[in-house]
Amino acid sequence: MALFYKTSRLWVIDFTYDGRPRRWIKPLRDNEDGPAVLAAELLDLYGSRARVVGIRPATHDEETQYIHGDLPKNVLCPTGRRGSP
Repeated sequence: MALFYKTSRLWVIDFTYDGRPRRWIKPLRDNEDGPAVLAAELLDLYGSRARVVGIRPATHDEETQYIHGDLPKNVLCPTGRRGSP
């Protein structure tokens, strides 16, 4: 069995952007400090317009949904990154 099977961790980032709730789900390498890296990324992208509500590792169910592409679509862009089924 390969020991390098899973080298990443999936993170759930809840934040507000201009007061509206938003959620990202992002993978990072297992050795990275998820909360610090993701908070810095939000600051770089949105500055003071974004406020972190919570950053946590994804649950097993969330990871499965992410892998299968079954997570809820973005309301502002319902097709996401791929075409509609």
